[in-house]
Amino acid sequence: MKVDTLREMFVEELKDLYSAEQQLLKALPKMAKAASSGPLKQAFNLHLQETNQQVERLDQVFAGLQLNPKGKKCKAMEGLVAEGTEWMAQDADPDVMDAGLIAAAQRVEHYEMAGYGCVRTYAQLLGEKKAAALLQKTLNEEGAADKKLTKLAEKINVEAIAENGDSKVQAKPRRSSASRARRTT
Repeated sequence: MKVDTLREMFVEELKDLYSAEQQLLKALPKMAKAASSGPLKQAFNLHLQETNQQVERLDQVFAGLQLNPKGKKCKAMEGLVAEGTEWMAQDADPDVMDAGLIAAAQRVEHYEMAGYGCVRTYAQLLGEKKAAALLQKTLNEEGAADKKLTKLAEKINVEAIAENGDSKVQAKPRRSSASRARRTT
Protein backbone atom coordinates (compact mmCIF):
# COMPACT_ATOMS: atom_id res chain seq x y z
CA MET A 1 0.00 0.00 0.00
CA LYS A 2 1.28 3.44 -0.90
CA VAL A 3 1.14 5.90 1.97
CA ASP A 4 1.42 9.54 0.87
CA THR A 5 -0.15 11.52 3.68
CA LEU A 6 0.14 11.79 7.44
CA ARG A 7 -3.54 10.78 7.66
CA GLU A 8 -2.84 7.56 5.74
CA MET A 9 0.12 6.82 8.01
CA PHE A 10 -2.05 7.60 11.05
CA VAL A 11 -4.61 5.02 9.91
CA GLU A 12 -1.93 2.42 9.16
CA GLU A 13 -0.35 2.90 12.59
CA LEU A 14 -3.77 2.67 14.27
CA LYS A 15 -4.41 -0.63 12.47
CA ASP A 16 -1.02 -1.86 13.60
CA LEU A 17 -1.87 -1.02 17.23
CA TYR A 18 -5.28 -2.66 16.89
CA SER A 19 -3.58 -5.87 15.77
CA ALA A 20 -1.03 -5.57 18.58
CA GLU A 21 -3.78 -5.25 21.19
CA GLN A 22 -5.65 -8.24 19.74
CA GLN A 23 -2.49 -10.33 20.06
CA LEU A 24 -2.05 -9.19 23.66
CA LEU A 25 -5.59 -10.25 24.52
CA LYS A 26 -4.45 -13.80 23.75
CA ALA A 27 -0.99 -13.55 25.35
CA LEU A 28 -1.79 -11.95 28.71
CA PRO A 29 -3.81 -14.89 30.12
CA LYS A 30 -0.90 -17.19 29.28
CA MET A 31 1.54 -14.87 31.01
CA ALA A 32 -0.69 -14.70 34.10
CA LYS A 33 -0.86 -18.49 34.18
CA ALA A 34 2.93 -18.80 33.89
CA ALA A 35 3.59 -16.30 36.71
CA SER A 36 4.09 -17.65 40.22
CA SER A 37 3.98 -14.32 42.05
CA GLY A 38 0.47 -13.38 43.12
CA PRO A 39 1.01 -9.65 42.53
CA LEU A 40 2.45 -10.36 39.06
CA LYS A 41 -0.53 -12.58 38.16
CA GLN A 42 -2.80 -9.79 39.37
CA ALA A 43 -0.92 -7.20 37.29
CA PHE A 44 -1.27 -9.31 34.14
CA ASN A 45 -4.98 -9.88 34.79
CA LEU A 46 -5.55 -6.18 35.44
CA HIS A 47 -3.72 -5.28 32.24
CA LEU A 48 -5.90 -7.77 30.37
CA GLN A 49 -8.95 -5.79 31.52
CA GLU A 50 -7.25 -2.54 30.50
CA THR A 51 -6.35 -4.03 27.12
CA ASN A 52 -10.01 -4.82 26.50
CA GLN A 53 -10.82 -1.17 27.26
CA GLN A 54 -7.99 -0.05 24.98
CA VAL A 55 -9.44 -2.10 22.13
CA GLU A 56 -12.81 -0.46 22.79
CA ARG A 57 -11.14 2.96 22.60
CA LEU A 58 -9.49 2.03 19.31
CA ASP A 59 -12.92 0.92 18.05
CA GLN A 60 -14.21 4.39 18.98
CA VAL A 61 -11.35 6.05 17.12
CA PHE A 62 -12.02 3.96 14.02
CA ALA A 63 -15.77 4.64 14.24
CA GLY A 64 -15.03 8.37 14.41
CA LEU A 65 -12.87 8.03 11.30
CA GLN A 66 -15.52 5.80 9.67
CA LEU A 67 -12.91 3.11 9.01
CA ASN A 68 -12.46 -0.60 9.68
CA PRO A 69 -9.67 -1.41 12.17
CA LYS A 70 -8.84 -4.75 10.60
CA GLY A 71 -6.56 -5.66 7.76
CA LYS A 72 -3.08 -5.39 9.21
CA LYS A 73 -0.92 -7.73 11.28
CA CYS A 74 1.50 -6.18 13.75
CA LYS A 75 4.68 -8.11 13.10
CA ALA A 76 6.56 -6.42 15.93
CA MET A 77 4.01 -7.57 18.51
CA GLU A 78 4.00 -10.99 16.91
CA GLY A 79 7.75 -11.15 17.55
CA LEU A 80 7.47 -9.83 21.11
CA VAL A 81 4.75 -12.37 21.90
CA ALA A 82 6.84 -15.15 20.32
CA GLU A 83 9.80 -14.19 22.53
CA GLY A 84 7.55 -14.23 25.60
CA THR A 85 6.15 -17.61 24.61
CA GLU A 86 9.67 -18.94 24.12
CA TRP A 87 10.59 -17.71 27.59
CA MET A 88 7.51 -19.36 29.15
CA ALA A 89 8.63 -22.69 27.67
CA GLN A 90 11.90 -22.53 29.64
CA ASP A 91 12.47 -24.77 32.63
CA ALA A 92 13.17 -21.91 35.02
CA ASP A 93 13.00 -21.37 38.75
CA PRO A 94 9.65 -19.66 39.54
CA ASP A 95 11.27 -16.37 40.63
CA VAL A 96 13.53 -16.36 37.58
CA MET A 97 10.51 -17.14 35.38
CA ASP A 98 8.68 -14.17 36.88
CA ALA A 99 11.69 -11.90 36.28
CA GLY A 100 11.74 -13.02 32.63
CA LEU A 101 7.99 -12.47 32.29
CA ILE A 102 8.39 -8.93 33.59
CA ALA A 103 11.18 -8.27 31.10
CA ALA A 104 9.03 -9.58 28.23
CA ALA A 105 6.04 -7.53 29.39
CA GLN A 106 8.10 -4.36 29.69
CA ARG A 107 9.36 -4.76 26.12
CA VAL A 108 5.71 -4.93 25.06
CA GLU A 109 4.80 -1.85 27.12
CA HIS A 110 7.64 0.17 25.65
CA TYR A 111 6.59 -0.79 22.12
CA GLU A 112 3.02 0.23 22.87
CA MET A 113 4.06 3.52 24.49
CA ALA A 114 6.05 4.41 21.37
CA GLY A 115 3.14 3.51 19.10
CA TYR A 116 0.49 5.32 21.10
CA GLY A 117 2.69 8.38 21.51
CA CYS A 118 3.08 8.64 17.74
CA VAL A 119 -0.59 8.14 16.85
CA ARG A 120 -1.67 10.56 19.58
CA THR A 121 0.62 13.20 18.08
CA TYR A 122 -0.66 12.49 14.56
CA ALA A 123 -4.24 12.81 15.80
CA GLN A 124 -3.41 16.19 17.36
CA LEU A 125 -1.76 17.43 14.16
CA LEU A 126 -4.70 16.24 12.07
CA GLY A 127 -7.23 17.98 14.30
CA GLU A 128 -8.71 14.71 15.56
CA LYS A 129 -9.21 15.95 19.13
CA LYS A 130 -11.46 13.12 20.32
CA ALA A 131 -9.09 10.48 18.92
CA ALA A 132 -6.12 12.27 20.50
CA ALA A 133 -7.82 12.25 23.91
CA LEU A 134 -8.69 8.55 23.65
CA LEU A 135 -5.17 7.66 22.54
CA GLN A 136 -3.65 9.75 25.35
CA LYS A 137 -5.73 7.83 27.89
CA THR A 138 -4.31 4.56 26.58
CA LEU A 139 -0.79 5.98 26.51
CA ASN A 140 -1.19 6.93 30.18
CA GLU A 141 -2.33 3.39 31.03
CA GLU A 142 0.61 1.84 29.21
CA GLY A 143 3.02 4.08 31.11
CA ALA A 144 1.37 3.19 34.41
CA ALA A 145 1.58 -0.53 33.56
CA ASP A 146 5.29 -0.16 32.84
CA LYS A 147 5.84 1.60 36.18
CA LYS A 148 3.92 -1.11 38.00
CA LEU A 149 6.06 -3.78 36.33
CA THR A 150 9.21 -1.90 37.36
CA LYS A 151 8.01 -1.81 40.96
CA LEU A 152 7.25 -5.55 40.87
CA ALA A 153 10.66 -6.23 39.31
CA GLU A 154 12.41 -4.45 42.17
CA LYS A 155 11.11 -7.15 44.52
CA ILE A 156 10.94 -10.18 42.21
CA ASN A 157 14.44 -9.71 40.76
CA VAL A 158 15.90 -9.57 44.27
CA GLU A 159 13.96 -12.72 45.17
CA ALA A 160 15.38 -14.43 42.09
CA ILE A 161 18.89 -13.54 43.28
CA ALA A 162 18.27 -14.69 46.87
CA GLU A 163 16.61 -17.95 45.90
CA ASN A 164 19.33 -19.02 43.52
CA GLY A 165 22.46 -17.94 45.30
CA ASP A 166 23.66 -15.49 42.67
CA SER A 167 26.18 -14.25 45.20
CA LYS A 168 28.19 -12.23 42.68
CA VAL A 169 25.11 -10.16 41.82
CA GLN A 170 24.41 -7.14 43.99
CA ALA A 171 20.81 -6.95 45.19
CA LYS A 172 20.80 -3.16 44.83
CA PRO A 173 23.01 -1.36 42.32
CA ARG A 174 25.54 0.93 43.95
CA ARG A 175 26.39 4.35 42.70
CA SER A 176 29.74 4.61 41.03
CA SER A 177 32.51 6.34 42.96
CA ALA A 178 32.40 9.20 40.44
CA SER A 179 28.68 9.61 41.06
CA ARG A 180 29.22 9.60 44.84
CA ALA A 181 32.04 12.15 44.47
CA ARG A 182 29.80 14.50 42.46
CA ARG A 183 27.12 14.34 45.13
CA THR A 184 29.56 15.29 47.92
CA THR A 185 31.13 18.26 46.11
